[in-house]
Amino acid sequence: MGSSVNHRPPIRVLLVDDDRGDYLITRDLLADIPSASFQLNWIPKYEDALETICRGGYDIYLIDYQLGDRTGLELLREVHARNSTGPMILLTGQGATSVDRAAMEAGAVDFLEKDRLDPILLERSIRFALQQKRSEAELERKVQERTEELARANDALREADRRKDEFLATLAHELRNPLAPIRNALAIMQLAPHNLTAIEQSRKVMDRQVCQMVRLIDDLLDVSRISRGKLSLRLEPLEISDVLTTAIETSQPLIDKADLTLSVSVPTTPLKVFGDRMRLSQVFANLLNNSAKYTERGGTILLGAERTDSQVTVCVKDSGIGIPADILPQVFEMFTQINRSLNRSQGGLGIGLTLVRRIVELHNGTVEAHSEGIGTGSQFTVRLPVNAG
Repeated sequence: MGSSVNHRPPIRVLLVDDDRGDYLITRDLLADIPSASFQLNWIPKYEDALETICRGGYDIYLIDYQLGDRTGLELLREVHARNSTGPMILLTGQGATSVDRAAMEAGAVDFLEKDRLDPILLERSIRFALQQKRSEAELERKVQERTEELARANDALREADRRKDEFLATLAHELRNPLAPIRNALAIMQLAPHNLTAIEQSRKVMDRQVCQMVRLIDDLLDVSRISRGKLSLRLEPLEISDVLTTAIETSQPLIDKADLTLSVSVPTTPLKVFGDRMRLSQVFANLLNNSAKYTERGGTILLGAERTDSQVTVCVKDSGIGIPADILPQVFEMFTQINRSLNRSQGGLGIGLTLVRRIVELHNGTVEAHSEGIGTGSQFTVRLPVNAG
């Protein structure tokens, strides 16, 4: 049975030396190394060696100190100047500390004296050089990975900062919107203190606008509580149809205002989950509101529920404007919002879907979005564990 050495590819060695006798000696030394096989090529001329080394293709370069009227040090420096890489060992006929130091500064990984060279010393030097090469390659790989990782992190930070700025601008706009009608209603009440009809109308306007501001602030507080892990759930066995009924009651005014048709498909067989009634109703109301917000007047919304294996699956599908492909992967992320120019019906902070995902995850469930693109509608699918109790 052959040794494992025979199954390894040979180590490719290039000898740069203007003396054929030295080439033959080096060939014999490599042949006497039993632990590895070598493929030795020889180049005697300086210029040919420079081009060959710069092209690469060898594992080890053995370079003689004296190359005619040029030196191995000059060759090392030229190779280094061209940013070529490869472990190079300088061979010299004399031991001199100054040459040793100069060789290392020029890029050599080792320095060997020819008259003391034997197979053991040559093998040790070659293996050291190969290990250096592997270590440098691994370090370069890690540096490259880290550089790419930092670049991705910087891109993500820039994108998050951009979305945050858009969100803050939207928040300021949405919180300011109710102030104008409230101010107008107060002015009417001051100008006509005895006009009970005008006062009642003004009071209704103020009530609606204050409710809108409260809803926006409640959403912000919910996101903050969930982000800090401070949102507590009141878990109990629930019938999913009851949860959906509450969500529909919450969203029906918005659906009616948009002149949309809502179709509901829920099986008569009970579908039970274990969750927080108010929070799950909030999830499906947010999804219905989102569909109403991004669906043209006269469009449709389909709400369906079914059991799939050990899960209750609830789908909200609409005939609305759809979700652009570049937004779809980020649609549940904080500060992400579809282009407001596409929003033809209602305002909002764009955090409703963030709340949906985080509340669903707190219930050990999942939510996913699907859309074929602009003009094709959207579908949101929530999956929750079945409560078998």
